[in-house]
Amino acid sequence: MNNDLFQPGSSQPQLPRYIVVEGPIGVGKTALVKRMAEAFHYQSLLEQADSNPFLEKFYENRQQNALATQLFFLFQRARLLEDLHQQDLFEPLRIADFMIEKDRLFAELLLADEEFKLYDMVYQRLAIEAPRPDLVIYLQAPPHILLQRIQQRGLRAEQSINVDYLEQITEAYSRFFHFYDDAPLLIINAEQMDMIDDERIFRSLTDYMLGIRSGRHYFNPSFYSEALL
Repeated sequence: MNNDLFQPGSSQPQLPRYIVVEGPIGVGKTALVKRMAEAFHYQSLLEQADSNPFLEKFYENRQQNALATQLFFLFQRARLLEDLHQQDLFEPLRIADFMIEKDRLFAELLLADEEFKLYDMVYQRLAIEAPRPDLVIYLQAPPHILLQRIQQRGLRAEQSINVDYLEQITEAYSRFFHFYDDAPLLIINAEQMDMIDDERIFRSLTDYMLGIRSGRHYFNPSFYSEALL
């Protein structure tokens, strides 16, 4: 694996300075962030879901534990973005596996009306200042594929996740990104993980990504896999 696809200061096309990778659980966000950080010398900004003490109980009983779980994630994400905002936004390059908008997406989906009112009061008081991404990458995969990956990685806290929950999450993400236009958007079919495991497809993805300056774009690794045979 080549870890030096682009060296800082080279004559290569200009890299996006701040990239966000998003998508439902199990879709491969963190894996892609780590792969791109390694290749492009990005500093990665990663959620630490396993540090949420309410998460396992949430998967076992979503209705009872949704508010505590969501508030913990909100404070965690706000702290990460506050640290980022206080640093120099121009150095180094950064890539994250979350965007703050996802927090509200999950809150609207999972919280009861009165709980959401409380969540919204907290959210507004935090006055989170999130930097605008230069590129958002949205990974998509069918719920049954997500469930397979979750089961394969075998994290105890995630073993109560079912396909119905994943269908709700994927539908919520689809609705959100259907209207999203705050930053250039690259939508990737992540049903196969070829874009991470296959060097040639990863290079095709990065070449495509570097040409994006605005608008909405699509990348299907399966198409490139067949073309490279």
